[in-house]
Amino acid sequence: MPKEVAFYLNCKHGKIYADCTLGGSGHAKDILTKILPDGLLIGIDQDKDAIENAKTVFNRHAINVQLFHGNFILLSEFLSQLNINKIDGILLDLGLSLHQLQASGRGFSFLKDEPLDMRMNVLSKIKAKDIVNQMDEAGLKKIFKVYGEEPHAFNIARKIVKVRKQKAIASSKQLSEIVCDAIPNKSIRKRKNHPATKVFMSLRIVVNKELERLNSFLDDAVNYLNPHGRLCVLSFHSLEDRIVKNKFRTWAKECICPPYFPQCVCKKEKIVQILTKKVIMSSKDEIAFNPMSRSARLRAVEKI
Repeated sequence: MPKEVAFYLNCKHGKIYADCTLGGSGHAKDILTKILPDGLLIGIDQDKDAIENAKTVFNRHAINVQLFHGNFILLSEFLSQLNINKIDGILLDLGLSLHQLQASGRGFSFLKDEPLDMRMNVLSKIKAKDIVNQMDEAGLKKIFKVYGEEPHAFNIARKIVKVRKQKAIASSKQLSEIVCDAIPNKSIRKRKNHPATKVFMSLRIVVNKELERLNSFLDDAVNYLNPHGRLCVLSFHSLEDRIVKNKFRTWAKECICPPYFPQCVCKKEKIVQILTKKVIMSSKDEIAFNPMSRSARLRAVEKI
């Protein structure tokens, strides 16, 4: 949603913005265009490939761009390195990049036969194959049900445990076939997406600690913003969106005392204005052009 992100981030000349999930640098390029000639773009990504690509993309504007390899939860550390206290806008795009799906070779896609890795940061220790081959059946079921909202989590977990007794599960194609075999054909015919979608998503979430890190980041995100600074978050599944929505609502509340209290004692103050009263979804035209955007959800707030 480049147009929607640009609108809600409200980039201005000479200001400082952080794209905390660079990916292919698409949003970052739009931001930089709007803040030149004297603005600063801080680009962060835990995928080293994204950082190397960004170095090429922003070669001509090196003075206006600072790049950091790491997860967005390290934003405060990176700002400290730059001697910056507050910034004017933050973007989180929590989806997979096209490179990760098509060219990373890390097994993010169930349509390819790649090593079952799924690490966004290759320096991380735990791979998807470690979870699939070592976690017990109950643990696998919980991952698929809680993080993937997969209705056939039990069948899939049981099938994985049965198969791995004969041979280790090492590739994305192998796992995809196991999942498809475990789901009844009647259920498969009713699905709009590939049968392995939810399982792959749940494993990726766990491998990269996505929900924990999102929660941790949002605990402090507003503190990094100047007054009237904005935070935009693009999420791609309901668990992420729920975390963002609830956090934004908490920030936008004033008194949280029980209704039977005669007067406020909590002294809580509203710290943001919610800019997206309803979640923003991709248009039909964008989905036709970019099918990956069909599940994108955009929410934005402005610090008071």
